[in-house]
Amino acid sequence: MKPWVWFVRGDWNAFFGLVIDNLAVLVTLFTILTFADAPNGYTPEFVLTRMLPGTALGVFLGDLVYTWMAIRLAKKQKRDNVTAMPLGLDTPSTFGMAFLVLLPALAKGNELFPGNHEKAMMFGWQVGLSVLVAIGLMKCLFSPFGNLVRKWIPRAGLLGGLAAIALTLIAFMPMKEDIGGNPLIGLPCLFLILITLLAHRRLPWGIPGALGALLLGLFLYFGAALLGQGLIVPPIKEFSFQGHWAFQLPVPFLASDSIGWANVFQEVLHRIPIVFPFALATVIGGIDCTESAASEGDEFDTRSILFTEAATSLVAGFFGGVIQTTPYIGQPAYKKMGGRAGYTLLTALFIGLAGFLGGFTVLFHYLPRVVLFPILVFVGLEITSHTFRVVPPRHFPAVAFSILPALAYLALLTVKSLFGLQAPLSPEAQTGLQTLRCLANGFLISGMLWATILAFVQDGKMVPAAVYCLVTGGLAFFGIIHSPLGDEMIGLPWHILAQVDPKMVHAVQYQTPYHWALGYFLCALLIFLLRRSGSVDAVADGGSGNQARFPQES
Repeated sequence: MKPWVWFVRGDWNAFFGLVIDNLAVLVTLFTILTFADAPNGYTPEFVLTRMLPGTALGVFLGDLVYTWMAIRLAKKQKRDNVTAMPLGLDTPSTFGMAFLVLLPALAKGNELFPGNHEKAMMFGWQVGLSVLVAIGLMKCLFSPFGNLVRKWIPRAGLLGGLAAIALTLIAFMPMKEDIGGNPLIGLPCLFLILITLLAHRRLPWGIPGALGALLLGLFLYFGAALLGQGLIVPPIKEFSFQGHWAFQLPVPFLASDSIGWANVFQEVLHRIPIVFPFALATVIGGIDCTESAASEGDEFDTRSILFTEAATSLVAGFFGGVIQTTPYIGQPAYKKMGGRAGYTLLTALFIGLAGFLGGFTVLFHYLPRVVLFPILVFVGLEITSHTFRVVPPRHFPAVAFSILPALAYLALLTVKSLFGLQAPLSPEAQTGLQTLRCLANGFLISGMLWATILAFVQDGKMVPAAVYCLVTGGLAFFGIIHSPLGDEMIGLPWHILAQVDPKMVHAVQYQTPYHWALGYFLCALLIFLLRRSGSVDAVADGGSGNQARFPQES
């Protein structure tokens, strides 16, 4: 065997792919949180100095550990082609944390501290990092039982929610906001990403596809800006503050400027529908990533992979981070690029140093969003296609079913951004808006459970399907899913209904937690009765009339 070299030429290709993916996630978080001025958004200074250093710390520690694991495996097996497991920021939960945790918590902070935007931002940040700590603790709890959870919930349920976020938020939002809004730069960058990373066409001189798209975007953006001639491009959002460099790592749980953790923890309880699916999804995803690497000959210890992502998410939260870390599914792709262990070490150093020293300030000043966001469209498409690759074809309808609540959330976001929710509405419009709200609230859990129920029904496992209907109804009863309130309030139904906006009482009266819970209980009863009667048939072949009996339950 030749001596194993930890850094080879292929590590450069892998490094640019991994680091640009992480940068796109960070830019996404920064953009979403600072898109509006006070009181609706966070200030750039607050995000850069409070949230990003701890978030970068998680990537720094995780990629260092994965680098060490690759070196140890190579020495143990005496092989010269071991590729490290890639670790980075979890893209789906980035959108979830931004839209479902950090921005709603900021709005709540503005209610608690009217006129004091600094305290409101502090409150929102502390809610976000506390949610991340809760995710880290839950991941530590789930890690040893990941394979058991996979037996309880079919792949359609586990991955359907991720596919929903991938399509609606990760892929569609950049298309709507930036690529479609600036097609002169966005479309060429997007298609170069798709040509190189999806169609696997090589660029001249071995330039990595992600780097090539970035360079092309910068050339087009600044070239159009210099030439003018009617080719107007949107300006980079400028911001300035003193002290760009040498950031200190925040220690929020010891901070003297804490605004009181009682209100924070109460708000965190309302975000349980966010915590559970994201923690569970990354644990299952970590197992899939380990199996994917093993298929290429790199057999990492599954528990070590899972515990590393859980521990680094926990550490990131304790130091102010707001986005969880996770192993990426693309280890075989990085192996094909020629990567070994150098690319994860370079990523750890780059993301870590930029986060600790304030380098993101410079990057966000000079990198237009439109040149980075095409990679997110690729990530969304890849997550969705991966879901359909690993889910049994008979469960494809279940995956599609799980996407519907996320579409309701996307529609609700669109209505909010275009028209707001304060404009006078007709009774019919109020009912439609309320329906979107109920379908959207807790969409990660409801989508996962919808897919699980349908997959069990398709497999003829009627008793588990009925049990999951009862579980779903119980969650709806307490507002964990289908809450009629805008802020996804969790509690007893009569407490929830007492807080309904008087303008929406007419619409809510048809969609209370009682209605949703009873509807699911009736579905459970229906499934159970049909099982007992043995009268359940399935129409196959797209409604051609050919009928097939469900297989007997095992």
